[in-house]
Amino acid sequence: MNKPLLLSLAAVALLGSNLNAETMYTKFQAMELNMKKLQHELSELKAEQAQLKADALKAKEAAEESDEEEGNDDEESVDERIADIEESITDLNKATNGSHVKFNVDYRYTVENMQYKMADGSQANNDAFMTNRLWINMNWAATKNLSFTGQLAYNKAFGARSGANLGPYETFDWIANENAYDDTLRVRSAYFLYKNDTFLTADIPWTFSIGRRPSTNGHLVNLRDDDHAASPMGHNINVEFDGLSSKFAFENVTGIDGMYIKFCAGRGLSNAKPRISSTPYASNKDTAPDIDLAGLIFVPYDDGQYSLNTQYYYANNLMDAVNPLNPTLGFKTVGGLHALTANIVANGIGDGISDFLDDTIFFVSGAMSITNPNKSGGGMLGRTERKKGYSVWTGVQIPSLISDEGRWGVEYNHGSKFWRSLTYGEDTNIGSKLAARGDAYEAYFTEPLIEDVLSVQVRYTYIDYAYSGSNGFFGNTTGTPLSMEQAIANGFGDSVVDTAQDIRFYIRYRY
Repeated sequence: MNKPLLLSLAAVALLGSNLNAETMYTKFQAMELNMKKLQHELSELKAEQAQLKADALKAKEAAEESDEEEGNDDEESVDERIADIEESITDLNKATNGSHVKFNVDYRYTVENMQYKMADGSQANNDAFMTNRLWINMNWAATKNLSFTGQLAYNKAFGARSGANLGPYETFDWIANENAYDDTLRVRSAYFLYKNDTFLTADIPWTFSIGRRPSTNGHLVNLRDDDHAASPMGHNINVEFDGLSSKFAFENVTGIDGMYIKFCAGRGLSNAKPRISSTPYASNKDTAPDIDLAGLIFVPYDDGQYSLNTQYYYANNLMDAVNPLNPTLGFKTVGGLHALTANIVANGIGDGISDFLDDTIFFVSGAMSITNPNKSGGGMLGRTERKKGYSVWTGVQIPSLISDEGRWGVEYNHGSKFWRSLTYGEDTNIGSKLAARGDAYEAYFTEPLIEDVLSVQVRYTYIDYAYSGSNGFFGNTTGTPLSMEQAIANGFGDSVVDTAQDIRFYIRYRY
């Protein structure tokens, strides 16, 4: 076996061998070095091949003049060696890229100053609440049409946190990875994605996916979080759940930029008996029934700069705590919820007016919720009849005034008395600002420290509640809206928050 082929096979073998390498980084560094050597050798061989072909052409012309023809063994040998190296480089690319799992990490240290003023004027605070958040991301493209994506996560306070064992709602499935709880590594998302350029021979690109959904940090919420947007619109849904989705793009058949529709469905609670029982996993009539959600996202227009986006979903069998102070009593089912939202986004204002406006993002979003109480559930949000709630949200994000890559932003949102969202997973430790029945104000700036690997953010959030229950469940126990005066009159003045503010600093490593 010739030397170039031995070198190629050795490079590919690095993936499966220990070679006493200290770290995976060391292995990939070695593979990168061997890749460069192979590419350099391939370049030299191709130059040699070109020269041999030129020499062969001259020899052929000379042979034709003397009626003689001779083969060129050197040229055939070089062709074989080039084919061997190109095959080995292809194998190495597969081994280090799409055909194997790729990992990356996202670690964030955060310190927050949180202040609360209660309805009766009393106060609560935490001057320096520190957390670690770790995401381990996995991607695997088995073919050009089929891929897998997963994310493991933990989010915890520094050290052991007092009172954590008294907060069983913190490990609820919708928010298991969004709260500073413990150092247990949980699955935040895990799903496969199938995509194709045609649907039933029509020129309609489409996708299908099923698994643990990437359903937090959705559209527009991702701006302040400095993340890629998940598909849900974060104005009225921001929770973890399991389900499926399928997207169909109609731009090719309609000629309308960016038009698509996406169907989504999920399950937020499975009604099933314990594994160790006479009827494992059978439905249990004594506990809350299945909680299912179905909806669709329709984007009628998106040209990359301006877009109009809409979303609707319905969630059934939503619940309320029987007694929030005694979680062992469990939940009761109270009804369903219709939710609609629409937004207009300008990703760049105007056309060449200035570089600053070209890189500015502005959005306006409106949302509505409609309760659908069960007759036997006792009502929703303190009422037995249907109630509509409304919310408006606007924001602007501009390029940094002190760096080329930083982003600064301000946002405002307002929710009405009966506004109800499913945004428990929002990355705001004082409570979801988008769930607020009242007014919320936010300002932030995100700046890079070392390229796109290390960054910092400072964020200020202020929520002025007009009514209680913004972050409760859906029934009368925790969801009934009370004004501050009503809260005091009913003896809840020291437990209902009037205003909350959070000053947050983080430093974040992503690679």
